[in-house]
Amino acid sequence: MAKARSSFYCTECGNETLKWQGRCPACGAWNTIVEQPVKETKKKSAGAVPSTFGMRKPRPIAEVEAVDELRFNTGMDELDRVLGGGAVKGSLVLVGGAPGIGKSTLMLQICNNLCRFSEVLYVSGEESERQIKLRAQRLGVWEKGLYLFSETNLDDIIAAVQEKRPDILIVDSIQTIYNGDSNSSPGSVAQVKECTMALMHLAKGMGVTVFVVGHINKEGSLAGPKVLEHMVDCVLHFEGEEHNSYRILRAEKNRFGATNEIGVFEMGDQGLVEVPNPSEAMLSGRPENMPGSCVTCVMEGVRPVLAEVQALLSPSAYGSSRRSSNGFDYNRAMMMLAVLEKRGGLLLSNCDFYVNVIGGLTLDEPAADLSLIVALASSFRDKPVPFDLAAIGEVGLTGELRSVNAISQRLSEVRRLGFTKCLIPSRNSGKIVAPDGLSLIQASNIREAIAVLV
Repeated sequence: MAKARSSFYCTECGNETLKWQGRCPACGAWNTIVEQPVKETKKKSAGAVPSTFGMRKPRPIAEVEAVDELRFNTGMDELDRVLGGGAVKGSLVLVGGAPGIGKSTLMLQICNNLCRFSEVLYVSGEESERQIKLRAQRLGVWEKGLYLFSETNLDDIIAAVQEKRPDILIVDSIQTIYNGDSNSSPGSVAQVKECTMALMHLAKGMGVTVFVVGHINKEGSLAGPKVLEHMVDCVLHFEGEEHNSYRILRAEKNRFGATNEIGVFEMGDQGLVEVPNPSEAMLSGRPENMPGSCVTCVMEGVRPVLAEVQALLSPSAYGSSRRSSNGFDYNRAMMMLAVLEKRGGLLLSNCDFYVNVIGGLTLDEPAADLSLIVALASSFRDKPVPFDLAAIGEVGLTGELRSVNAISQRLSEVRRLGFTKCLIPSRNSGKIVAPDGLSLIQASNIREAIAVLV
């Protein structure tokens, strides 16, 4: 009996190697090489002509029709915003997130609107049809155009699609679907890759819009090979904190719209509720006249969002100080702490350092640097920042304030939320016109900013 052949894949980049290695030679990631059996294929005889020969030929670019893609609304404005104005007919969308975050709830809720003008086939490999029906009743999903199918075999799913000819296909989840022709187990690299490729052929060949739900691993990235994200048209990441009701849907890849666009939802008893004004939601309950708090405005795609940055400095009780950052990049927070001590003249080395961003947002934009500097100085001197003031600006290692992009949109959002003052870098002041009722405070470095505010 012939020995079964095996190959080794990297789950991060999809690179194939001849043997197992601790580190991937292509992307450099550690402990990402997994073994998968090789599927035997029949050899073609010499001179054999492919069956598709002559069906499709290369065409000049001038002869290719370039029309706008056909879009349709999903019934949720926040989801349509993240998708770039609605779902595209014949596209393949991957929705990933942690267990219990609300991926299946989101997919089932949009069915109620989609079934009004199209037929939807909801395939679940994790729940029975009865379980889906009970959850649909709780969410108020009752349209007749929704078909449920509890199946994990890829061939049976394709047969059901070819029979029903639905307009939209939802697969929950891709890690539970398996191809019977492959010897590997469901959820493995080979299975996920083959099943996604088959669904992509369905989307492009039959014009079916496919939504695929995917799990994430313990590192927070989508489980399966990295090539999975390259195959699909859109990658949506559903994120949120365990003890927070707000959920953020973020577009990490979108071939039909802007990336890093976000949609905000709130998880309630009746499912997910859209939050059309996330800035107001993030700032609700903000305390007045309390030191260590400052508001900033960051750009999430093309949407300006206000976020509250809180900082706490307290004398260290032990020999070494403690550092903690939640929602703000840890390395950048440590850099701001060093800049404030070196260029701002504040002795912070013997203090414990805590940073928190309210609302579950993760700030990775340099425009939030100035708000952290102001919050740290406010906490250190125990003086509150004016309640009607926001701070926007990037901070360099020499303590200078650098200009930021889309400053006009940020200032308009700041004024819309009722703020009357905004601290900005002086390099931005010559190119903008402040909205009515908003006064601009200019500073060229962090010493000037601290002297004006605290």
